[in-house]
Amino acid sequence: MTTTLITGANKGLGFETARRLVAEGHTVYLGSRDADRGRRAAEQLGARMVLIDVTDDASVDAAAKTIAADGGLDVLVNNAGIESRTPDGGIIGAGQLTADIMRQTFETNVFGLVRVTHAFLPLLLRSERPTIVNVSSGLASLARVTDPGEPAYAYPGVAYPASKAAVNMVTAQYAKAFPTMRINAVEPGFTATDLNGRTGTQTVEQGAEIIVRMAQVGPEGPTGGYFDAEGPLPW
Repeated sequence: MTTTLITGANKGLGFETARRLVAEGHTVYLGSRDADRGRRAAEQLGARMVLIDVTDDASVDAAAKTIAADGGLDVLVNNAGIESRTPDGGIIGAGQLTADIMRQTFETNVFGLVRVTHAFLPLLLRSERPTIVNVSSGLASLARVTDPGEPAYAYPGVAYPASKAAVNMVTAQYAKAFPTMRINAVEPGFTATDLNGRTGTQTVEQGAEIIVRMAQVGPEGPTGGYFDAEGPLPW
C-alpha cells in the first residue's frame, strides 16, 4: 500500500488531491497547520491528519517522526503555498514589492518545501517507489512570462512567480541528486482556490489532475520535469 503526505491539504487543491488518492487506495496523511480544520477534512475523506506547519522546523520534524513511527512514506506532495496580496486582495507588483513580502513568500513556497523535503528524505529513500511532486505554477516559466503572446506575460506580480521558479530549480537539482526517485514539478492551471480569491477558471477537480497523475508515476516514469495536464512545459 502506498503512503502519501500532502502538505496544505485541508482545502483546495490539496484536499482534492487527497480525496482522489484515497480513492486510488493510498494511505493519505492530510497535512494541515490548523488542527481542527485538518481533523475535519481528514475525517471527511477517510485520511489521516498530521499537524504540519512548513515554516516551522519543530512542526515539520514532529510530523516526520509521527509518519516514521507509523511505518514510513512513499509519496510526498509539496502543495502548501501562499501568494502575498494587498489588503484589498490585489496583486503586489514590482513598484510595491518589498524584501519583507519577498521573504514571506519564499518562506512558505521555497524554504518550506525544502524544509519538508529534507525532513522526509530518509523515509522516502527507504521506499521502493519514492516520489515527490512539487506544486509549481505556469507563472514559474520564464519562457511564458517573457512571451507577449502568453497569458502569463500580463501577470504583474513578482514574489509568487519568482518563488515558483525557484521551486522548479529545486526540483531539477533534487531529481539529479536522487536518480532513483521520481521528482517533478507540476502546474495545476488557473484553478479557483482561496489562493487567488477563487478567480481561477478551472475547478479543483481539473487542477488536481496533474498532481494526482504525478503522485502515481511509476519507477520508469519521468523525473526532473515540469508538467501540466497536457504534457511538458517550457522552463
